Amino acid sequence: MLEKIHFYYTNDLHSQFDRWSRVATFMKMKRLESEERGETSWVVDIGDHIDRVHPISEATMGKGNVELMNLLGYDFATIGNNEGLTLAYNDLYHLYDDAEFSVICSNLESLKADNPRWLNRHQIVTSKHGVRVGIIGLTAQFNTYYNLLGWHLHPTFDTIEKQLAQIREKTDVIVLLSHLGIHEDQRIAEHFPEIDVIIGGHTHHLIRKGEIVRNTLITAAGKHCEYVGEVTITYDHAAKKVVAKEAYTTEIEGLHRDLRTEQRVNELTEQADFILSKRIIEVDEPIKVNWFKETDIMRRFTEQLRRWTNAEIAFLNAGLLLDEFPPGEITYRDVHRNCPHPINPVVVNLLGKEVKEVVEISLSKPFMELKLKGFGFRGEILGRMVFSGLDVHTTYLPDGTEIIESILHQNRKLEDDRTYRVVTADTFAFGRLLPPIALAKEKELYLPEFLREILVYTLIQYGRSKENL
Repeated sequence: MLEKIHFYYTNDLHSQFDRWSRVATFMKMKRLESEERGETSWVVDIGDHIDRVHPISEATMGKGNVELMNLLGYDFATIGNNEGLTLAYNDLYHLYDDAEFSVICSNLESLKADNPRWLNRHQIVTSKHGVRVGIIGLTAQFNTYYNLLGWHLHPTFDTIEKQLAQIREKTDVIVLLSHLGIHEDQRIAEHFPEIDVIIGGHTHHLIRKGEIVRNTLITAAGKHCEYVGEVTITYDHAAKKVVAKEAYTTEIEGLHRDLRTEQRVNELTEQADFILSKRIIEVDEPIKVNWFKETDIMRRFTEQLRRWTNAEIAFLNAGLLLDEFPPGEITYRDVHRNCPHPINPVVVNLLGKEVKEVVEISLSKPFMELKLKGFGFRGEILGRMVFSGLDVHTTYLPDGTEIIESILHQNRKLEDDRTYRVVTADTFAFGRLLPPIALAKEKELYLPEFLREILVYTLIQYGRSKENL
């Protein structure tokens, strides 16, 4: 007897709920088709379902996402770095308290208390005709961040070996829910051929028809649920082994919207707007934002960040603020709309010559006009760098090129070999945008505070200063 088992999956939604009702249509349609054929199917998510860029996720600290997953009928999920790193300890600890699906993350552990009751190391489930399926879940290694938040991630390969030792003899099929990225998935497939399928995410890779690495089928469906995925495993009961594995992704744009899901998303959006409608200040004039000039609000924002972290120097890119604040009441919803990024402060120690390098790079036209995607940034372009604790004097050549004339700290020239305590956005702690920051040996991360929480305090101080005029 040949038995087909199906997994229908999503990965890296990042709270892009404009497509969610179409996802619901796909999942309901596929589940119904499987049931009509008498076949087993499970719906799974591979993490980064949550992104606090969306008001629903911000206002509910992700619980709205869990409610929508319950409504759609998920069976299993693992967590991504957006679940793990953008929520305070208690918010993540209780995130899945009301989940009607199993959360599997084999490498996550609490450092503060017993693990939350929803956290499973693995799950073994049985198909309609008795095939035993073992499911493991793994999330990406950002241990420096996780430790600061009160969590720990065990090494990936050690965790896999431990879980396989526990389930290998008890299962017929092994599936890994991997929020590790395509390169890690390929490495795992090379080292652990007993894993039948890896359903992946994190690096937003789209594998339309799956990829076989040794004995393992690897699949993933891109990002933002532009695509959704399905895996079909064929098990031969007579031979007692898997005889076929297939994976496909489907673009959902052409699917109709599920009305019940659409209604619930709209209701949650209204609830989020109400929660975020708390007043911060009221202003008589607009608070201007300009991505290519130093504005009063960006100067205050950067200065507040410097003071809050007890740094000597601070710098923030003007593109962090997406739009001006109009006259009238300014609420938390306005702050979230204008500064939606899941970005934290980071402090590094830089030599004076490295500070100069950062200034030179950040005031270049290619840097200011860069349309950055990723590293927590949710804006359009990076924009001009604004400094606190530095006086940067520039002039312009006839062709418009900006030239640095002098850089002063406390009215003195920077000392090349002196160490300065510098704070900025942790966007620059990754990649190669500002090498002196990314390559700094020690990075002091401030978690779970987002930059917009510093912005709220900046606005409060701004309001007080206007009242005293």
